[in-house]
Amino acid sequence: MQFTTSNESKTYMLTTQLNKLIQSVSDTKFLGIYINDTINWKNHIDHILPKLSIACHAMRNIKPFISLETLRMVYHSAFHSVISYGLFFWGISPHSKRIFLMQKIIVRIMMGCRRFVSCRNLFKNLKLLPLMSQYIFSLMMFIIKHKHHFTANSAIHNINTRKQLNFHQPAPNFTGFKHGNYYSRVKIYNILPSHIKQLSDDPRSFELKLKEFLYHHSYYSLEEYFNH
Repeated sequence: MQFTTSNESKTYMLTTQLNKLIQSVSDTKFLGIYINDTINWKNHIDHILPKLSIACHAMRNIKPFISLETLRMVYHSAFHSVISYGLFFWGISPHSKRIFLMQKIIVRIMMGCRRFVSCRNLFKNLKLLPLMSQYIFSLMMFIIKHKHHFTANSAIHNINTRKQLNFHQPAPNFTGFKHGNYYSRVKIYNILPSHIKQLSDDPRSFELKLKEFLYHHSYYSLEEYFNH
C-alpha cells in the first residue's frame, strides 16, 4: 500500500520480493482495523456501521421487555465495544459523524424518545459518553499510561506557573502534524482542569475524575471542548 494525500495523484510503484510481484492495494485490514491509502478511515467506518445498525435494531426489539440497566449492558456489549475499538485512530475522521448519528439513534431508543429530541441530557442521564467525549477519554488514558513519551513543562523549566502540570507542546511545522494524534493529545490534555491533571500519577483516580468531568459536560466535538 502506498500512502498518499487525498489531493495527490496516485502513481503505483512496482514492488517485488524474491522476483515475485507484490500486488498494490488501496485498502487492507490490520488487527481488525480497516486502513486505506489516504488514511481517512472511511473504509473502517463503512465496515462498522452495519454492526451498529444491527445493534440499534436489537435494542428497539428488546426495549419494551427489559430494564434500563440491562439496556445499558446491551449497549456496552453490542455498540460501545464496536465504536471504542480503534477509536484512538479514527475518532478524529470527518466520517465519524456518521457513527455519532447512529449513537444518538440508539440512545433515543434506550430512553424511548422521538427522533428529533436532543440527546445531550440523555447521555448524561444514562452516564454514556458521546463519541467525541469517548475519543477524548481514549486519548487521555493513552497519555497517562505512556507519560514517559511526553515532556512536562516542569522538566524544561522549574518556574512554578499554572502551566507547570502541562506537557510541552512543540510548535507545528506543517498542517499534517497539527491535525495528528500527538499534537491533539497534548493540546487536549493541557486544557484539562488542574484538579484532574494533578492525579496523573494515579491512573485509576485520574480515570474516575476524567469520566466524571466528561459525563457532566458531554462534549459533542473537539471545538466545543476547546472553546469551553
